[in-house]
Formats: sequence, C-alpha cells, structure tokens
Amino acid sequence: MQQKSSNQIHTKGFYFFLSAQFLSALADNALLFAAIAMLTKLDAPTWHQPLLLQFFVFAYIVLAPFVGAFADAKPKKQVMFISNGIKFIGCIAMFLGMAPLYAYAIVGIGAAAYSPAKYGILTEILPTNLLVAANGWVEGSTVAAIILGAMFGGVIAVYDVDLAIITISILYLIAAIFNKYMPDVPINHKLKKNDPWSLVKDFLNSYKKLWVDPLGQLSLTITTLFWGAGATLRLVIIAWAAYALGYGLDKSTTLSATVALGVAIGAVIAAFLIKMKDSTKILPIGIIMGSLVCSMVFVTTWQSAAIILVLIGILSGLLIVPLNALLQHRGHLLIGAGHSIAVQNFNENLGILILSGTYTLMVKGNIPINGIMFIFGFFVLLSMTVASIYYSKTK
Repeated sequence: MQQKSSNQIHTKGFYFFLSAQFLSALADNALLFAAIAMLTKLDAPTWHQPLLLQFFVFAYIVLAPFVGAFADAKPKKQVMFISNGIKFIGCIAMFLGMAPLYAYAIVGIGAAAYSPAKYGILTEILPTNLLVAANGWVEGSTVAAIILGAMFGGVIAVYDVDLAIITISILYLIAAIFNKYMPDVPINHKLKKNDPWSLVKDFLNSYKKLWVDPLGQLSLTITTLFWGAGATLRLVIIAWAAYALGYGLDKSTTLSATVALGVAIGAVIAAFLIKMKDSTKILPIGIIMGSLVCSMVFVTTWQSAAIILVLIGILSGLLIVPLNALLQHRGHLLIGAGHSIAVQNFNENLGILILSGTYTLMVKGNIPINGIMFIFGFFVLLSMTVASIYYSKTK
C-alpha cells in the first residue's frame, strides 16, 4: 500500500516536472529570438546572431565536469530551482542593458546546470519501461515550447523587445515555483570528493565509461550530431527564409517552428512504436533527413518549405527519442543519471559550438545561404551514412 502511494506521488511529481520543463523551455526559446531582435535593434553585425549560440553553449562545455556531479549530489528539484533562478538573472541583465551575447551566456550557465537534473530525474521517479514514453512526453512538450517560443520571441520581440524580455523573466519564475512541488528522491552516486580536480577526473572517468560502452557510444554519437545540427539549422532557416522568401524575423521564426512541430509528431510516434533495442535499426532515417535538407535549395514557396521542414522534424523525432532514452538508461546504470547527461551535454554542445561556429564563419565569409543550406544537409547525409554502416551490428 505504501509502495502504491509512493508511485502515485512520483507520477504526480512527473506532471509538475513536465509543467516546469515546458515553461523553462518556452522561455529559453523565446529568449533566443528576443536576443536576435535585440542585436538587430543595436545594429550588431549579422554574424553575431549565430554567435549567440556559441556564447550560450560555452557554459555547457566548461561546466560539464561539475554540473553532473552537482545534479547527482543534491535533490534534483533544488538544482532545477537554482538553475531557473540563474536564467532569470541573465534575462533581467539583458533587459537592464547588458550586451545580449554576455547576458545570453549567463542564461547558458543556468541551462547547463538545469539539463543534467532535468533528464536525470526521470530515471529516479519512473521505472525503466516508462522511460521512452516519458521522453516522448518531454520531447513533445519541449517542442511545443519551441514552437510557441519561436512565435512569441520572433513576433512579439519585433514590436517590443523589452516587453518580451520581461515576460520571459516571469516565465522563469513560474517554472521555478513548479520545481518546488516536484518529489524528493534519494540521492544516488554522490561523490566522496568535491574539489575541482577530483570532479574533472571523475568526469573524464565517466566520459570514458560511457564512450567505451557500445550502446553508450552509439547514443552519444548520434545525439551529438542531431542536437548540434538541429540548433544550427534553426538559424540557417531564418537566413534562408529571408533570402528565398523575403521573410522578416517574425515570419522566419514561425517557419522554423514547423521543424519543431514535426519533431513533436515524430516524438509521439517513437514513444508508442519504437523501443530502445531498435535504435540501430532506424539510423538510416538520418540519411533521408540530410537529403531533405539539401532539397531546400530548390524550394521557392513557403508551402513547400513548410512540408519539407515538418518531414525533417518528424524524422528527427523518430530518431532522437529512443536514443535519448537509451543514453539515459545506460548512463544511469554505469555512472549515474546526472553524470551521463553531463557527458551528453558536453558532446552535444561541443557539436553545436563547432557547427554554429562553422556557420558563423561561412556567414562572415559571405557564402550564399543556398550553398550553406546544401553543405549543411550534405554533412548530415554523409555523417548518418557512415554511422549507419558503422553501428549496424551494435546491439
């Protein structure tokens, strides 16, 4: 009877978690486009826009050895509460006049601390057999937040960027309140030593354990590629829409949100139809996705663009949801949930840093946007072809 009561509490806690995650993700995505609008307002160079991503993800890479241990050593709801507080501070700093690049970097610190706790808590409040379904809900709600965040940040910020930033700050506060109502769970994998050097060695050891595990390596490799590519693609679409369709920031962000809509559809399908053990069988989906990105150079209407972008999103959702669940499961068993997500974040954000950095250099070098789009798609196609062949025998 007591066990049943505990399960009910944790299930209820999942909904508080999902609400907090939705609001925090909504604010994160709205702030990106509000920051782009702020850069435009300040007449910053065009190549500063993709530079926003690099300032944001830098904290994920630098703090990776520490945030995983922090998430595993403290109640995860407390970690998420503190993280949303840091995001709030960065948002207010931007409103008060701090350069958008630096203010967004502060928000990145909060996001870096938030992520290991966000994904790690799922393995602590839910049984293994519900992880894929839970990830489907998380990805679906996150994608809904991306869609609404893009629309809010891209449309409202064009008319009043200061009001948009204040509203985003309030969203972070509400998310923090929901964090307080999440369940307390036992602390696992707490470290005996907390000095910086010990944490760095522990992170490197965790990284090695997850990387040498065949399934861990598979999930790390593909999620790194897809999150790096996905984050950069959002900015590429904005520039492409301006060139090919004559769209401003408001319409461009709405168009980019169609990818998120597709991811939501793919995530729901994956939650019901795809199991973790089938992850290697669906890798060729990424090849089709890369081909679709390449095909964007031939598109001249918003209707065609929307259809292709939704399809790209669906394929991404089908692929990323079971791989995320696989990584959480292997990581929880091998090194602890927080540690594994910190390793994942390090890899994924290193991918974002490299891909968005490459995009920044291409923009600064005045490479035509259609050329950038094709190069980007061909890179995904080639990478997934190699991965499909290499990991075809991994079980």
